Amino acid sequence: MAGSKLMQGTKALTLATLISKIIGFLYIIPFAPLVGEQGLALYQMGYMPYGIMIALATMGVPVALSKYVSKYHALGDYHTAHRLFKSGIPLMLLMGFIAFWILFLGAPLLAKVGYTPSKTEQYVFDDVVFVIRMVSFALLVIPVMSLIRGYMQGFQQMVPTSVSQVIEQIIRIVFILAAAFVIMNLGSGNMPLAVGFATLGAFIGAFGGLGVLIWYYRGQRAYILKKVEETRQPTSSRQPLPKMYKELISYALPLSFVGLSIPLFQMIDVYTIEGAMHRIGEGDQAKDYIGILTGMAHKIVLIPMALATALSITLVPTITRAYTSGDQTVLQTYITQTYQVILFITIPASFGMFILAEPIYYLLFGANENFLLGVETLRYYSPVTILFAVYGVTGAVLQGMNRQKNAVLSLVIGLLLKLGFTYVFILWFGAYGAIWTTYIGFGVALALNIYAIGRHANFDYTIIFRRTILIAVFTGMMMMAVGLIWEGMKIWLGDVSRIGVAVPLFISVGAGVVVYFYLSIRSHLAGKVLGDRFKLR
Repeated sequence: MAGSKLMQGTKALTLATLISKIIGFLYIIPFAPLVGEQGLALYQMGYMPYGIMIALATMGVPVALSKYVSKYHALGDYHTAHRLFKSGIPLMLLMGFIAFWILFLGAPLLAKVGYTPSKTEQYVFDDVVFVIRMVSFALLVIPVMSLIRGYMQGFQQMVPTSVSQVIEQIIRIVFILAAAFVIMNLGSGNMPLAVGFATLGAFIGAFGGLGVLIWYYRGQRAYILKKVEETRQPTSSRQPLPKMYKELISYALPLSFVGLSIPLFQMIDVYTIEGAMHRIGEGDQAKDYIGILTGMAHKIVLIPMALATALSITLVPTITRAYTSGDQTVLQTYITQTYQVILFITIPASFGMFILAEPIYYLLFGANENFLLGVETLRYYSPVTILFAVYGVTGAVLQGMNRQKNAVLSLVIGLLLKLGFTYVFILWFGAYGAIWTTYIGFGVALALNIYAIGRHANFDYTIIFRRTILIAVFTGMMMMAVGLIWEGMKIWLGDVSRIGVAVPLFISVGAGVVVYFYLSIRSHLAGKVLGDRFKLR
């Protein structure tokens, strides 16, 4: 029952996250031809520090506040949580203003760290500074938007976050494509200018998302205030605000840092790859490779992570509620269900991308001059989805159990491994060395999280281990079926156009889905993982 409730609370967020990721990925198809692979690399140079500054400005507040609110709601104290929310609005506005100026004024320093001139470059140092400054405006809006999302999540209301997330993404993408098209095709054709204005889409989209959240909050305001009034405390017995903020910060700082895991790993790549590739005589291809790895392949592998992202957001308040109330049965059920579902989805999805990397890349980006590099990058990078997804949910489980220190320690160790090995691995193994160090860093961090959950939740991994083996076997069979069908259709159809490859690709994907789910249903695995609806009758 508990596992079913967890999945019910995750559905809206999963759908919204999946839609957002698909939209956030599909725009690359028209955007890449407009600005080129170097344009994508320039775009990422702006977004990397921006993503990190968002995490610092919001300090993990959305999930931390949902954890805080869930804890006090479980204790029957709605008033304390609402006081923190009201006082947090001006604070988050101030944090956003400070973060904006730090990023805006610090743009030259950040650009200097990541920029290395090359003979084939299409942008210069000042262009990197311009892009970072343009994207920094979004920091004025996002922190307060994050606060409202966290408060609504604490009420177990995931729809406001879901809808605002989709609207924000749609507005952002429309602005990005419109700005790039107008400048590149109707205006000066200046690529850095187009990329700079495209990054301003984050600011425009944030306003759309904030408007949706305010509309939802106004609709729920009467219900919320009624619950708050029922638990209103005398002034003399209220917790002082400094104490409340101390508790919130104790949740928020670790959440903020752990939430930075993927951006920090990517930032190491962005600031390391170019220098290392120059060292091995491949510097002319460095900017293109950064664009492919961080802008193209990365966005593809994030799509199967929609469920993991939604679970991570839902898990912290739900596990906090179970942990606070001391319900060990529910806690164990939540953890078991989380592991099962995330592995059931991400393992076949990531290895399906591994097998079909060539047609996927061809359909999305065409047979450009870096086609082989792009295909191989996507193929080698695809299985990292599993590590990203499972790390995200294990971190959320630890935070829900108040074991934030374990989540932070594992990430620090993973980052140190990534930082220490990336440059050397590129020298040894070429550009793909950056991918191998992501596996090493995230793999070690994930192993530490898994160990910590087993130890502090007294969690028995026997069932998860058995079902993971079964999932792996079914995934192997699916890969064989997909590979045979794709290779057979290649021989039958011969050379096909970029649009023409869609039909055999979708047939191959469909066959993989059918094979995997048939085996899962016949073996009763699907029913055990996804619920009664998937049980064999």
